[in-house]
Amino acid sequence: MRPRLSLFISGILVTLLAAGAFAAELGAQRSSAGGVTVAVTPQNLAASAKSWDFKVVLDTHAGDLNDDLVKTATLLDGKGGRYVPIQWEGAGPGGHHREGVLKFKPVSPTPAAIELQIKRVGEANPRSFRWQLK
Repeated sequence: MRPRLSLFISGILVTLLAAGAFAAELGAQRSSAGGVTVAVTPQNLAASAKSWDFKVVLDTHAGDLNDDLVKTATLLDGKGGRYVPIQWEGAGPGGHHREGVLKFKPVSPTPAAIELQIKRVGEANPRSFRWQLK
């Protein structure tokens, strides 16, 4: 009985360590332009997740942050797939600091890499945040 328990616990530890390494690779990324900083951190991109979550923080000292991220964000899978957010959970439009979680349906099968693009009004090109998943 003990060898099986030991093997089971070892398997759990390997799984947890691998998950931690995966999370560490998907660290926060920042983009600053036009007086606005956007920081994005993947929260949960597991294949079994109910949603793929990205923590988004916007900061500025000039003007209000009126972005509607559900309308202006797109997730790309590297093979031509484009995915729109299903929900924003966080601060509403306005102010100099906004923070929340942008949610997408999980991409299946899990792509080798993903790119989150956020198009801001008045900016010629979208902000781009990329992560390797495999």
